[in-house]
Amino acid sequence: MNQSLDRGGLLAAASAFVLWGLFPLYWVLLKTLPAIQIVGHRVVWCALFVGVWLHHREGIGWLRRSLVDPRTLPILLASSVLISINWGIYIWAVLSGRVVEASLGYFINPLVNVLIGVMLLGERLNRAQTLAVAIAAVGVLWLTLRLGTPPWVALTLALSFGFYGYLRKKVAVDAVPGLAIESLLLSVPAIGYLLWAEIGGFGVFGQGGTGDRLLLAFGGALTAIPLIGFAYGARRIPYSLVGILQYLAPTLQLSIGVLLLGEPFTGDQAIGFGCIWLALVLYAGDGLRRSRKAGRAAAPPQST
Repeated sequence: MNQSLDRGGLLAAASAFVLWGLFPLYWVLLKTLPAIQIVGHRVVWCALFVGVWLHHREGIGWLRRSLVDPRTLPILLASSVLISINWGIYIWAVLSGRVVEASLGYFINPLVNVLIGVMLLGERLNRAQTLAVAIAAVGVLWLTLRLGTPPWVALTLALSFGFYGYLRKKVAVDAVPGLAIESLLLSVPAIGYLLWAEIGGFGVFGQGGTGDRLLLAFGGALTAIPLIGFAYGARRIPYSLVGILQYLAPTLQLSIGVLLLGEPFTGDQAIGFGCIWLALVLYAGDGLRRSRKAGRAAAPPQST
């Protein structure tokens, strides 16, 4: 089957990015709760949800198969630390009214991946990629100078997720089992902290209402559902199309921050974001051009 015509794969991948883009509307419902406890519950309930789903689908053997390579566990331990930082900063940003800056992090992320490829994987940039990275750097510098401080929320999100992706490329574990193992590893300190909070009388699960409890629990499932959809879709559509779809999430986040949550979007921010968007257009256009070129080179000769 032609990947580009797989509507199921396209729908799954697009839905995943749309859900990620809508996340601020969910987490803002918990804005009265401490971010660290929200992250703790997200970890624990995600581990439970994904673990049950994998056990139902593949049996207990999924864990053993995922950890055949002895290097897998330490790498996933490191990646779990990075994803917990990413989750923590993102949820804090949403609760603190900084959704716009958080969206900038995910606009920057593809360009951070390019730099990681150069620095750690020995990849070389072509002219279009070099220009894209340079323009993005100008955008970040502009925001730093005009706003008086680096956009540290955006940079932390972009760097943590970029290096998370780098580590995950080093292990031969699919996305969903990898998330399950990471969540299980993080669940050890998360459960300890949450129990301590409950015993101390400031735990949000025991002290909160039924609505908060349900939101905290479903947050774990909500973490896993788009990843499952993404893992399904990414295998069935061209990777270049995945690269374009990924901009759905930060675009929706930015729109939600400005239009629904009332966050400011100043002229200085527009210039900085504009540089990032121009860089992404160059980067995405170069990726599409190279993908089409590779496709023509791989196409069989036409018979006469």
